[in-house]
Amino acid sequence: MEYASKLLENAVYEVSQLPGIGKRTALRLVLHLLKQPEQQTTLLAEAILKLRTEINFCSSCYNISDTELCEICANPKRDASLVCVVEDIRDVMAIENTSQYQGLYHVLGGKISPMEGIGPQDLNIVPLITKIKEGNIKELIFALSSTMEGDTTNFYIYKQLEGIDVTTSTIARGIAVGDELEYADEVTLGRSILNRVPFENSMKAN
Repeated sequence: MEYASKLLENAVYEVSQLPGIGKRTALRLVLHLLKQPEQQTTLLAEAILKLRTEINFCSSCYNISDTELCEICANPKRDASLVCVVEDIRDVMAIENTSQYQGLYHVLGGKISPMEGIGPQDLNIVPLITKIKEGNIKELIFALSSTMEGDTTNFYIYKQLEGIDVTTSTIARGIAVGDELEYADEVTLGRSILNRVPFENSMKAN
């Protein structure tokens, strides 16, 4: 693709690095920005820069936050004895949208995937085990996507909990096998949280 400007080419290249954005879509977006008032483009640039430089990760659950503790962890009305383990921030948002869950979360930051070079040490697993050993958590809900990587991660954490007095459960399989949690509709996801089953039962089902 030929560009009339090196500045245009550089902008298109950077935008095309975003997931799901090809060169043609990136070009269309960049040209759209050029047509907008300069102030609007400046506001967009400033918002992205602030997001990158000022965003925090909750010191307790690793959710994104504007403060040291996210709004969920800081809310005294939430059930601190119930923790839902999710892959990333999008899953927290998906479950929160159901309005069916009143516990806390723990964001792992990914799933164990040897093919991608992601091991347990690359995820927020150690802080999770440490929190559980403190004895305040009564139930751990595994809410990772029902893929081989998700199941592997669930089982790894489950094995780390041997000898610790904590109930482990997993969301009911209203979510189709292989589906990512964030794409489930709110009703199905909400019911899968409410109808969760003991984790041991999910292993027998597999």
